[in-house]
Amino acid sequence: MSPIAFAPPRFTRLSDCRHRHHRRRRPLVSLTPLIDVVFILLVFFMLASSFLDWRSIDLDAPGRAGVAASLSGAMLVEVRLDGLRLSGQPITLDALTARVDDLLNRRPEQRVLVRPMAGVSLQEVVAVLDRLSAAGVGDLSLLRDPNR
Repeated sequence: MSPIAFAPPRFTRLSDCRHRHHRRRRPLVSLTPLIDVVFILLVFFMLASSFLDWRSIDLDAPGRAGVAASLSGAMLVEVRLDGLRLSGQPITLDALTARVDDLLNRRPEQRVLVRPMAGVSLQEVVAVLDRLSAAGVGDLSLLRDPNR
């Protein structure tokens, strides 16, 4: 074989060189970055979502008829801006839980009424209801503020 057979092709005109240059293949788009973004989004939503077991608090709202009869013998807890009151006396949440627990040991069917006053945040009321429910109160009712 002669050394001329391995020589690169020679172009006679400049236009031949340009024409050959434009015939290159287009670069391929890689899917790796797209897969990475989808994976990061998947991990983000898995970590950001909550898989807690939501608990509900069962409440009974007394009807208008026979309200006085259903309220007799019930324990009234008022949630006020200045704190909690049990039958008109100031009390802390821990003391309320202890007293309700003690009362439920003597009378398991004890009815507990919770009355939030105007201006009290919903979170405070739910905290009281949650504590009472955790203490074992089976008959728990939420009353409207009489001033509204």
